[in-house]
Amino acid sequence: MEPLHKYRWGDNTIFALTQNNKTVVYDLTVPPRQENGHYITATNYTYGYTFNFEEEFEVGDYTGWMRVNWWHSLIWTTMYVSFIFTGTSFMQHRPRFELRPILVVWNIVLAVFSTLGALRTVPEVLHLLSKYGLGFTVCISGKPFLDNRVGGFWNWMFTLSKVPELGDTVFIVLRKQPLIFLHWYHHVTVLLYAWYSYSDYIATARWFVCMNYLVHSVMYSYYALKALRFRVPRWVAMSITTAQLAQMIMGAAVNIWAYQVKQAGNECHVSYDNIKVSLLMYTSYFVLFAHFFRRAYVVNPKQVGARLAKKGQESLVYEGKSSKGKLE
Repeated sequence: MEPLHKYRWGDNTIFALTQNNKTVVYDLTVPPRQENGHYITATNYTYGYTFNFEEEFEVGDYTGWMRVNWWHSLIWTTMYVSFIFTGTSFMQHRPRFELRPILVVWNIVLAVFSTLGALRTVPEVLHLLSKYGLGFTVCISGKPFLDNRVGGFWNWMFTLSKVPELGDTVFIVLRKQPLIFLHWYHHVTVLLYAWYSYSDYIATARWFVCMNYLVHSVMYSYYALKALRFRVPRWVAMSITTAQLAQMIMGAAVNIWAYQVKQAGNECHVSYDNIKVSLLMYTSYFVLFAHFFRRAYVVNPKQVGARLAKKGQESLVYEGKSSKGKLE
């Protein structure tokens, strides 16, 4: 069986893709460079400005570290799940913590971080899509991808961010808000997958990272406004969940496209097993988010609430209140 992890895609800078009986050769031998104060990647995407910490980022050092230490994600997720059960039990007969000032700062920080991440990654993917095509974006990584220090920094930040984002659940538990399976399942699986796959630097990751940054920039901004007690229209919450559903559909589609490219005999820098795991994840997310959307916005909240109350369960449907456990 093809191993899911520990792939290294080599130092090639010339790639070829054959699609629809047409072969396209991509010569990316010119390395990233500085021209007229601008950072230009091997794929000729130009960053209008760069920070020192981006220019000094050595992607290889961090992929190497993650190749050895990815298993730390198992420790984080074990601690996380343990906290959910012990924290929920601890808070069962205690008054909820308000924590509103901290929650405001928390969400603003994550909103700003996600927005910066989206601004640094989305334009490059759009450039690749328009200049090289879809097949390139889902299958070609290698040395040109690794040599992009700016993109590399934000890919690394994305991977690390899955740990502090577990803090969302801490607020839910301490504030005694409904904690649904979708919320903690999503956090656990994304953290494990991101850390386990990082050192492979798979080509499909460029899509996953961009979509996550983009959706989270809006989602955490929404949470910040709710924490600040702004009256946010209900359609905004519906739009965020819709965007998350679209993200899951696109994530599944990217995996299917990569699979088709590989099946056609092309070089594609993601393993079959990685595609299968990722596709399974995105499919499960879609089912769970669709189920949530139906319960929150389609089924009559009063009817669902009454039905659950009869069963001795807490209603998890959207009631126009701030509830981070319901969207993430």
